[in-house]
Amino acid sequence: MEKYYLAVDIGASSGRHILGTVKDNKIILEEIYRFDNGMKQENGHLSWDVESLFVEIKEGLKQCKKLGKIPVSMGIDTWAVDFVLLDEENKILGRAAGYRDDRTTGMDEKVYEIISQNDLYKRTGIQKQIFNTIYQLMAVKEKEPDLLKRAESLLMIPDYFHFLLTGEKKQEYTNATTTQLVSPVTEDWDYELIRMLSYPEKLFRPLSMPGTKVGQFTEDIIKDVGFSCTVVLPATHDTGSAVMAVPKVPGRKELQEDILYISSGTWSLMGTELPAADCSIKSMEANFTNEGGYDFRYRYLKNIMGLWMIQSVKKELAGRGEIYSFAELCELASKESIPSLVDCNDNCFLAPESMINEVAGFCQRNNQPVPKSAGEIAAVIYNSLAVCYKETAKELQSITGKTYSSLHVVGGGSNAAYLNELTAKQTGKTVYAGPGEATAIGNLLAQMISYGEFVDLKTARESVYQSFSVKEYKPM
Repeated sequence: MEKYYLAVDIGASSGRHILGTVKDNKIILEEIYRFDNGMKQENGHLSWDVESLFVEIKEGLKQCKKLGKIPVSMGIDTWAVDFVLLDEENKILGRAAGYRDDRTTGMDEKVYEIISQNDLYKRTGIQKQIFNTIYQLMAVKEKEPDLLKRAESLLMIPDYFHFLLTGEKKQEYTNATTTQLVSPVTEDWDYELIRMLSYPEKLFRPLSMPGTKVGQFTEDIIKDVGFSCTVVLPATHDTGSAVMAVPKVPGRKELQEDILYISSGTWSLMGTELPAADCSIKSMEANFTNEGGYDFRYRYLKNIMGLWMIQSVKKELAGRGEIYSFAELCELASKESIPSLVDCNDNCFLAPESMINEVAGFCQRNNQPVPKSAGEIAAVIYNSLAVCYKETAKELQSITGKTYSSLHVVGGGSNAAYLNELTAKQTGKTVYAGPGEATAIGNLLAQMISYGEFVDLKTARESVYQSFSVKEYKPM
């Protein structure tokens, strides 16, 4: 009888339920349910509709029952940094704010009145992003203090969904590290820092590692979906799961922590794995982060704006009646010769009203040719991303003292052939592109290792290479 595992992978724009099973040491995937997601305006603020998302989670579980493929375990991963506060009756206080909401404007300065930016990085090793949980909590403290006083629990978004399924509250390690409130020395909450910031200590419970069995479905969930299974924590931060799925290429003798990767999706997360965090000033000035990974590996990486830019352009063009697939935009871009480049990490691209106008405006302000057609706009974005990858690779090599001969691109962006070609050309490294469903695969790997399908992460990564298409792009 086949043993199924279920990954519920929820991104900023969509979610999906993917069943996985292992046959002859190969992983076989089956997508059984997909649904839309997105931040919504709520009283002038951007929020997540977590109630609707949970309904979709249960609908996907019902699809398992309908297909007669009941998983032995399941786990949910989402984006990082966002959370809910729960009162004593486990009701959400306020709203599930989205990371693109502007409530954190100026909150960095409030934090730095208590601890300097340099000292904060030394303590946590986390890259400054204005939407990090540490600044979101400061926004609650400053603007809605009553909510913080009434709060009995803080759960990151996937932790909240796991709680709704099982009634058990767990705070998963990889996602917790993105809060900028975890110590890479103790690998636990930095309670001294939390006290300095006057955040309620009771909100921060013992951390749980990927592979932890949370519990079985509650009776109410069993009645609703028609079965029970064990909820197992994946790396609940989607990048943590995606990096787990970086394949081990046969014949290459690099250590596991010597890989160079890009988890390519809405964001491009580019980095390597380190056995210990690098909290140096040099690292901080280069804007690298030390996020917790599976088995206490550190995902030493930089957040790059990524395919959010091309996703926004595609949506904007569609609103004008110009309908393109991502493959078509890649094809159009490959035929253009416009030399203009933009800084993909500039805050102007975080949440503009018009990405097309913002790209054009950046070029105009910097005395570069202004892109006009869809192909030119796409070409500017793709070429700019490849140059950003090149510069980030150089920084990584300088800081780590290592030379990386190849680069793994996993996630949805691994399907962008033109961008992969540009990346190989700009970085001078062989690009291995795939698998595309890296986040869901990594989610499944944590469950499969927990159940003994694979001995460890190394053997799991070897299976990933054998199981999925990985394309190779040589530098020209």
